[in-house]
Order: sequence, then C-alpha cells, then structure tokens
Amino acid sequence: MATASVRIAMWSGPRNISTALMRSWGNRGDTFVCDEPLYAHYLHETRVDHPGRDEVLEAQDSDWRRVVARLTGDIPNGKTVFYQKHMAHHLLPNIGREWLGALRHAFLIRDPGEMLTSLIRVTPEPGLADTGLPQQWELFEKVRADTQTTPPVIDARDVLEDPRGVLERLCSSLGVPFDEAMLSWPSGPRDTDGVWGKYWYHNVWRSTGFEPYRAKPDAVPERLRAVHEQCLSFYQRLRQHRL
Repeated sequence: MATASVRIAMWSGPRNISTALMRSWGNRGDTFVCDEPLYAHYLHETRVDHPGRDEVLEAQDSDWRRVVARLTGDIPNGKTVFYQKHMAHHLLPNIGREWLGALRHAFLIRDPGEMLTSLIRVTPEPGLADTGLPQQWELFEKVRADTQTTPPVIDARDVLEDPRGVLERLCSSLGVPFDEAMLSWPSGPRDTDGVWGKYWYHNVWRSTGFEPYRAKPDAVPERLRAVHEQCLSFYQRLRQHRL
C-alpha cells in the first residue's frame, strides 16, 4: 500500500465508465474517493437542468474555493490516497487553476460516437462543451506544461477489455502500487456516491466488477455530425497518449 499521501484527479466526460472506475479505487483499503465535487458549483453557475438538480445544490457545497480547500487538504478517514472523480466540464473558467498543482492528474476518454449516442438520451442536443473533451485537452496541456511530464490517459474500451493490465499501468504512472481489490467490488450504493446516484448509477449499483466491452450499434444522428467531428479531433489528440 502507498505510504505517502497522494491526491489523484481523474478527469472524465459524461457517459463514460467513471463511476465504475471510482468503485475500483474505492475498494482499495488505502483510498478515500469523492464523487464529482464541483458538480454543485457547475449547476449553480450554469443553471442547467439536470435530474435531481435541487437535491445536488442542497447536499453539496457550491463554493468552489471551499471545495478546493477540501480537495487539497487532509485526506479523510486516515487514508493515504485521495481519488477524486471529476467531470472536466465542471471545471468552469471562473474556477482558479493554481490548486491543480497539488494533485496528480489522469484522463479517462471514450470513443465519441459511443459517448454521444448515450449522452443524447439525457441531453438531446449536446454541444461540444457538454462532452468535456475540450476541457480535458486544456487540462492535459496545462498539466504537461506545468510538470514537464505526460499525464496518463486511459480509454474506457481498453479498461473493459483488460482491466488488470490498464489499471496496473495507471497505478504505476501515478506512483501508487496496484491493488488486486481494484478488479472487483461488492454491489450496491456507497455513502461516497453523489445524491444524484439514484438517477444515474443503477447499473453500477448492480455491478461487482468491470463489464466486458460490447460495441454499441447506434449511429450518431446527422444533426450531431459537426459536434462528433469536433469531439473526434480532441479524442484522437488525447488517445495518442493513452497507456
């Protein structure tokens, strides 16, 4: 197990395997996880209508400065690893960036065609910013420039096809030992799940590990062709750095 304190920010977009990955890290004995800590701030500032919006705003702090203080402060429950599941589009332009240097960063991506055909079930007319991909690229470039190293990128399909191999490489890249406990977990909700879990996490609550990859047959609608092409550009830039 890791002995030095490590704070990991995993930056994803919507309709990915980010919650399953949070389960994986949360099953480690040395790790405390948090679920989309900037979500309430995002909802407060953008006023977008998401399922359970009022519940999120009531349950979660919408002051990004207080949130950041917790993300960079002591790791709860005496743990040595603090795994933070982030949606990249929640990092709005008004949020300062100085605190990011206190974290180790990684990026989770997914094929844009599969992501968009899933996203439109919830957001029928998504724009590029709703996918988190341009924000992921901005963050990737910043981290690479600030640290003079290339942060790890993992693709959801790779994780599902080879969980052990990808997680071993991810842990090595982040400077923490791989733990066999990351490959499976008990079913059901967690206290660390966001209050929005009842709207989004039914599949994860039923899961006990990473499900095998299955190709999605749905085609991206014609009306989203331009968004899809933009997504592909960012996705391909990030994917060339994947572990």
